[in-house]
This record gives sequence, structure tokens and C-alpha cells, in this order.
Amino acid sequence: MPTPTISLRPALETDCSSLAALSIEVWLNSYIREGISSFFADYALAEFTADKFRRILSQPSELLLVSQNCIGIDGFIRVRVGQKSPAGSHSETEIATLYVQPRHQGKGIGLCLLRAALDHCQSSHWAPPWLAVNSENTKAITFYQRHGFTPVGQTHFKIQDTNYLNEVLQYDP
Repeated sequence: MPTPTISLRPALETDCSSLAALSIEVWLNSYIREGISSFFADYALAEFTADKFRRILSQPSELLLVSQNCIGIDGFIRVRVGQKSPAGSHSETEIATLYVQPRHQGKGIGLCLLRAALDHCQSSHWAPPWLAVNSENTKAITFYQRHGFTPVGQTHFKIQDTNYLNEVLQYDP
């Protein structure tokens, strides 16, 4: 069976509700393992909103690319400049998010999004990006390391007063 073509494009304002829904799906699937508590549900519902994505799209320091199949969006990447690495590197270019719907993972979508974002960083003369990934997300860490990212430190992702250890990875072209 032939591999489906991956179609990438810049996100549009009409994509914002789809981006919010996809974010909730991927975030809950990636990080919630024992049932959804109100603590995490409240965070996801407040953080991943269409309005927040509209604000992101209005910022010239943000790049938001989507992967779209024949039905709708199945993944996206968000890159932003002006975000200093917590590991002390000099890069202020961050890959803030790379999400692919779980049922579409393993089809090359994440890699296509990552390559497109790295190409954009280079052509826009943005510094090679860094990113933070949950220390328990070994699948993502392995993916990034396979594609040119190296560990440079650690940081914490904070929800209210709870900290979660993250690995900081830096792209090394």
C-alpha cells in the first residue's frame, strides 16, 4: 500500500479550534496514565484553547505549521524566537510544541514537521532551536536525538505548585 502524502502548511485562524482539540488529545495521551484528575483536566482545558492559538498566530516571532490529511489536521509544530534556553545555551529559538495525533504517529508526520521547522529556522536566520521534553517521554527524547538534538541540561515544567522534570535538548546541525 502506498504511503500517504504528507501535506504541510502554515496554520490559519480557522485551524485554532482543531489545534486546541488536537493539543488536548495528545497532551492527555502522552502524560496522563492513571485516569484524568481535575488538576490535569483544568490545566488542559485552560491551556489549550482556540483563543490562545489565535494569539500565537498574531505574533511575528511565532511559526505554527500544520500537517493536514484529507479530513483535517493530524499534527503541528510551534517554534518561537525570544525564548532563552533554561540550559544556558545562547539560542533563543524554541520548539515549543510538536504534536501528532497518536493514531497518526509512525507515519513520518512528526519528522516532516520537524524538518520544515528546522528549514524555516535556517532560512530565517533564527538560531538552531532548543526544546524541553518530559524526562519520562523516552519515545520523544529518542526521536529528537535521532534527528540531531543533544541533551544540554534539565528544567522543570510547572503546573500550579508541582514541578515535572524535563530534559533540555539543543539542535546541533
